[in-house]
Amino acid sequence: MTSTYIATLELAAGAVLLSAVMTLWRRGVRSIVSMLSLQGVALAAVAMVLGRHEHENALLVTGVLVLVVKGLVVPTLLRRVSRLDPRSRESRPLVNVPASLVFAAALIVLAYVVGTRITALSPTSATHLAPLGLATVLVGYFMLVTRRRAVSKIVGLILVDNGIALVTFLLTSGVPLIVELGSSLDVLLVVVVLQFLMVSMRRHSDTDRLTEMKALHD
Repeated sequence: MTSTYIATLELAAGAVLLSAVMTLWRRGVRSIVSMLSLQGVALAAVAMVLGRHEHENALLVTGVLVLVVKGLVVPTLLRRVSRLDPRSRESRPLVNVPASLVFAAALIVLAYVVGTRITALSPTSATHLAPLGLATVLVGYFMLVTRRRAVSKIVGLILVDNGIALVTFLLTSGVPLIVELGSSLDVLLVVVVLQFLMVSMRRHSDTDRLTEMKALHD
């Protein structure tokens, strides 16, 4: 039972970091959002595995909340936003894909160098994985800095939030449900505002084009 718990926890935590790195590899916003959805599912799995092992019902509820908001609702809204933007592909990031992957590898090494010193204070099977969350945070910040599209920057912000949540789950066996609820609602609010802005910009653009066509016709 213990070996199954450790293996499942390692798989879920590793998937959180892997999906973050994959967002740097993909250029299409829809593909990036798909990786974000996978990360939300993996993060929810971490909370649920810990909750079942620790017999904490609050962690199980938190896992369900993360699954619904970060695994389903937020990616769905971001996909809608990407449909409103015909130029949803990251064609000219500030750092190209190969260099981004190299930077990501360096950030992961840095996270392990720093993180292992912290986890050494309380070494357990869960805290041993905390550097994965720290690496996810650093990758999220890197994406925020190097990507141009608004959706990509929002994804970077969510990566940071997910990385912080992963570290918190692993080091403290979870956070109070009200805290995670507040964090998830903040992320959801940012995405909803972004969608509203994209709709408004599209309507304004269509109105300008119609005015220009009428002027040409006259």
